[in-house]
Amino acid sequence: MTLTEHLIAPGATRGEAVLSFGTAFAGGALSVALALTAALPAPAVAVIAVIAFDLYGGAVVNATHAAKLRFHRRGRTARHHVGFVAVHVQPFVLAWAVPGFTWTAAAVIYASALAAALAVTAAPLPLRRPAAFAATALALVWTTAVAVPGALAWFAPVLLIKLLLGHLLPEEAAA
Repeated sequence: MTLTEHLIAPGATRGEAVLSFGTAFAGGALSVALALTAALPAPAVAVIAVIAFDLYGGAVVNATHAAKLRFHRRGRTARHHVGFVAVHVQPFVLAWAVPGFTWTAAAVIYASALAAALAVTAAPLPLRRPAAFAATALALVWTTAVAVPGALAWFAPVLLIKLLLGHLLPEEAAA
């Protein structure tokens, strides 16, 4: 399995790979620039770089046709999808590594993403897309109610886009 097949999905097109990796690198670079401007310590900047690469790239990857085929193939259930959301413990990694990113903020962001994922996967398939947008919009309210360092204001919105709007939504049939 190639790196592209592992990080995106088997069968990913060149365009999907360019968009995914381009966004991952651009988001990572912008996030590192914000962290450096905020004078965060080097270990925190390194953690932010890795998480930003994953989230920005993942937001695009999860929207690709190749990833939709991978994650929504026959046999995949709501349990698989909620499990995918549950393993995204980056809020707690940030609380551990970044001064000013509190454990309370981490818990609120994580719980918001998980609760929204449960709501989306419980919705009937014809309503799953609008339910995902509703859940994302409402989760954004909760996640902005907790203070995070200004250099990480991007974190919760990008996490929610990656998981709720990207990963949880199956591919729609062409009109």
